[in-house]
Amino acid sequence: MRRRRRRSRRTAIIAAMVLAAMAVLAVLHFRGRPQDLPWTRLDLAEPVGLFTGSKLAALGQDYPQCRALLARAGVTYARLEPIAKGQCGYADAVRLDPGGSRTIGFDPARPGMACPVAAALAMWEWNVVQPAALRRFGSRVVTFEHFGTYNCRYIAGSATLSEHAHARAIDIGGFVLANGKRITVARDWTGNDPEAAFLRDVRDGACRLFSTTLSPDYNAAHRDHLHLDEAARGGWSVCR
Repeated sequence: MRRRRRRSRRTAIIAAMVLAAMAVLAVLHFRGRPQDLPWTRLDLAEPVGLFTGSKLAALGQDYPQCRALLARAGVTYARLEPIAKGQCGYADAVRLDPGGSRTIGFDPARPGMACPVAAALAMWEWNVVQPAALRRFGSRVVTFEHFGTYNCRYIAGSATLSEHAHARAIDIGGFVLANGKRITVARDWTGNDPEAAFLRDVRDGACRLFSTTLSPDYNAAHRDHLHLDEAARGGWSVCR
């Protein structure tokens, strides 16, 4: 009987030590990765964490905070005048301009978009796109080719307004590298080559930053672009 008690006590002590060690490791981990915690403030310069995506989407409720985050991160932008057009329009849009901490340009140039989309694009560039381009090709991306942001229209085949109707989306069709290489979703999505791998890298990385990430894997309507948006969904996302 005494042996059993001693054994049980020993087991309890060992279990307590293991739990304490795990707690210490968890504290050390989260101290170094604040975006893994839901209650920490968003910082665009921090590595992408478990709650970064939901915090970016929540910026749609706080335009001043979103602009302050862009400014703190060194993102060059200009505020856009609000637009109201029936059910369409926006009140929180910015135009991303050349210069600053972002180095990837746009074609067409200077697109306007809801502030949370701009913040997510900046983090996507720094944490996903450039690392993937350097890893796969040894060259940086210099241009995002896109199909537009604000557009007062419905989702194809439905009676639901698109996130484009509020400038909360951008469609990325291609990437131009510093070495002159051009990668497009329409041409390079399929296959096992570095181009296809790169496109999947950036799609998968976008899923951690945007409320919605849709690729050619979703449907034929997205065969030539990545649809990225910051729809207000209360923290959950769609990734296809």
